Amino acid sequence: MSKTTKTDLRLLLECLKYQMKWPGSQKQALLTIISICRQNGQYVEFFREIGGISFIYNLSKSSTFSQVKETALFTLASLAELHGVYSCKQSLCREETFRDLAQHLEKKMPLTEKRVAVYMLSVLVANNSNIHHKTYIQFQFMFFLMPLFRHSFPDPNTSYEQLQLWATVSSALCGSVNNPQNEENQNACMHVFPLVKIWLQEVALPRAELAQPICSFIGMTVANNCDLYSFSHLIVLSQSAHSAPACKVATVITKTLSACISNNGKTHLVSSLSKLMVIPGLLCLLSSPNLDPQDQLAVVLTIGHLTDACGEFVGNRW
Repeated sequence: MSKTTKTDLRLLLECLKYQMKWPGSQKQALLTIISICRQNGQYVEFFREIGGISFIYNLSKSSTFSQVKETALFTLASLAELHGVYSCKQSLCREETFRDLAQHLEKKMPLTEKRVAVYMLSVLVANNSNIHHKTYIQFQFMFFLMPLFRHSFPDPNTSYEQLQLWATVSSALCGSVNNPQNEENQNACMHVFPLVKIWLQEVALPRAELAQPICSFIGMTVANNCDLYSFSHLIVLSQSAHSAPACKVATVITKTLSACISNNGKTHLVSSLSKLMVIPGLLCLLSSPNLDPQDQLAVVLTIGHLTDACGEFVGNRW
């Protein structure tokens, strides 16, 4: 590590300390720190050793300027997310940090600041099996994110910032159930499936950008999970011909259904699915003009899985 880089990081930290009344200067210093540290993980470690991580963390709590608080949180998350830099993430994975972030989500604040707090939460828990006070942290993580997920779903009049907040929350929940995979959190997320079904049926996805977060949330929640009864009630295919986004969601649900039948035993869902008339819905999806030709094979294979499983189910009963 060059002396020049060390000097630059020290000067930037001093700038943060002595420019407390100048939010613009502090914000620029924070962004410059991110730019430098992204070049090499050693730079992050050095910055942590000279007290930079601790100071930025305290700045995110004490600053009276929203843009500084937001940028400070973004800086911490960006440095913790860098590949191979474990000491930074672990130094932040304290009960105090998660309690502070939870308070951020409780307070009234700009949506962009709340979104960055969610982003930092997701970075800290992602692929991190060594979190101290793990049970407490998981509880806080799910306790504050699930209400946000439920109540911030965008409608046609929602602002772009609100849309981005909901998408970030959805992404954070996906990480909490799948990075690493966590069956307890998966089951917690399944509790909102009835609400997700309402979104799919009634909201009809007025914005195309809502499709992917919903698809990811569904797919990650049911992946390799034996409790698939709740998922079976999510199958909503009758609206698939109405719009391209709705068709996309129906296609992803279809693919997920096929994988679940293959990975969890074909007869496991047959009883529930037969009551839901899924095969007629799949045939409707197959004939939809909105269905991508590349996805037609996946729908056909799913129909094959279901008909085959129905045959096995009837045979087992006799």
